[in-house]
Amino acid sequence: MSENIHIVIVDDHPLFREGVASILGNEPDFEVVGQGATAEEAVRLSIDFLPDIILLDIDMPGNGIKAARDVAAVCPVTKIVFLTVSESDDNLVEALKAGGRAYILKGVAGRELIRILRVVNEGESYLPPALAASLLLDYSQTRRHEKSEANPLGELTERERQILELLGLGMSNKEIGAKLFLTEKTIKHYVTNILQKLQVHNRVEAALIAQKRAIRRDDQGY
Repeated sequence: MSENIHIVIVDDHPLFREGVASILGNEPDFEVVGQGATAEEAVRLSIDFLPDIILLDIDMPGNGIKAARDVAAVCPVTKIVFLTVSESDDNLVEALKAGGRAYILKGVAGRELIRILRVVNEGESYLPPALAASLLLDYSQTRRHEKSEANPLGELTERERQILELLGLGMSNKEIGAKLFLTEKTIKHYVTNILQKLQVHNRVEAALIAQKRAIRRDDQGY
């Protein structure tokens, strides 16, 4: 029998925080082990409980982005998830740079939040589709000049291009493995190589590149 997913929730609005804790606490595989309201408490709770996942608001005393950086430094095994009202592209980018695995808007339904947290716990990432589209536009504009001469996609093998294309479609490692008849472990190895070759921080950025380039297996324009 698998162990519960241990979660810490840090938000300076008690009613909202307790509501999320109640929703997650009703799930048999979730266990809320700690709650806090500030960036300082986020770090302390991470050290005390070493949770699988920590939920952070951005607009909290001490700043949620700073909390994420500090948590990532002291507890790298903890997966950082932002649960916020902010739809700012700048906040989204900073959240990802700070180590965020997921960026969830507070209007999300309870069942969807549960689904996303389970996916994140398995090693995947999540962005709201609308914000991902906006980030894609900004990403393509900011990287257009620096990528004009050197294109790292040219370094990818045919198999890596296949996998990157599927990443762009939002598929998980498990789903990609099933489609390509490869183990999930093998896909994880490929994804690691892809991230290094593309010089990006995470699979979300890689997926954005795939969507931008509309990669196809028979494309000869790399």
